[in-house]
Amino acid sequence: MGEARRYVGVAERRARLGAGQRLAGSVRAEGPEEVADSLVALHGSDPATVYLAVGARLTEPGRTVAETERALYTDRTLVRMHGMRHTVFVFPAGLTAVVHASTGITVAARERAALLKDMAASGAPDAAWLKEVEESALTALARRGQATAAELAEDEPRLRERFVYAAGKPYEGMHTVSTRLLRVLGVEGRVVRGRPLGSWTSSQFRWAVAPAHLELDVAQAQASLLGRWLAACGPATEADLKWWTGWRVTEVRRALAAIGARAVTLDEGTGYVVAGDEEPVAAPAEPWAALLPALDPTAMGWRERDWYLAPDMLPALFDRSGNVGPTVWWNGRVVGGWAQRADGEIVWRLLTTEGIGTEARGAIAEEAERLRAWVGETRVTPRFRTPLEKELGGQGAS
Repeated sequence: MGEARRYVGVAERRARLGAGQRLAGSVRAEGPEEVADSLVALHGSDPATVYLAVGARLTEPGRTVAETERALYTDRTLVRMHGMRHTVFVFPAGLTAVVHASTGITVAARERAALLKDMAASGAPDAAWLKEVEESALTALARRGQATAAELAEDEPRLRERFVYAAGKPYEGMHTVSTRLLRVLGVEGRVVRGRPLGSWTSSQFRWAVAPAHLELDVAQAQASLLGRWLAACGPATEADLKWWTGWRVTEVRRALAAIGARAVTLDEGTGYVVAGDEEPVAAPAEPWAALLPALDPTAMGWRERDWYLAPDMLPALFDRSGNVGPTVWWNGRVVGGWAQRADGEIVWRLLTTEGIGTEARGAIAEEAERLRAWVGETRVTPRFRTPLEKELGGQGAS
């Protein structure tokens, strides 16, 4: 008979989450690099999410904006680039080669083929022409250091060429070469997002040449990335891992075998942890509350979320595309949502009263004030609005 698998229950998983995700007060980080190292990736589709996710986990949140901008744009210890599931994330700089090899190469080939197909269908110039334009644009970008698409088009006017996308279909549109080409170059790991135009909440940004990195073996890179995430966020099911990485199930299984992952039993079925992580984990010494932003990597980290997010909360906290809005946490589970009003007040609402007493309400209120204090005069509206966030934006907490 085989060795019995250890059961990891909900209480332990929530304890692991509080400690591993830097959410309990005693394990908060000193800087954004520590946060990114612990979480592996910060969602970057909404620029504000990066800062809000870091601020929720810092011992001194007043330093959030300055320190995150330093890491992203001065020291370049963090890099904003395309990663898993064709989504923009912020990664530790040392992980960019692993991310590109493990998730970017396949997607990049598909994106370039789609661009050439769309251009050909509309009678636009061919692949040789596109290659000439991109090399010219990259040369201009290297010379400038950072630039917007409009600035690059001053140096390479052919970037302004337009072509019809999906002609004759309900979603027909007009694309510029610059928009599609820079996106392809981003997925290929040749350019990355640079400093935004405006404040830290701005969605308009400059491009920069990607930092040089080694070309890695795909299977080895996948094993490295999966092992890194599983060490930070395990246990996780195969479905969790497939969803987070965006890989085929065969690739997930190959990577699990490569790192010698250990099977455990979860309420959902079989889960996995990295070798050496089989021992029980105690809960943080102190209870903790957190206000996490829309698309926070903790709220979005697993495909099977019932152990920390009750299914009846989904309609209030998620949009129709599966994007999570701002969430309120108490001791490892989602208990409500929050929003910022036009006057800067942070308002929140509980979606459950189970296990929520005076201590919990006080801790949540303290976190709301902590967030309000460091955000200051900045107003943050999530890029993907969710029902409760939109509702709370116009009324007080309850």
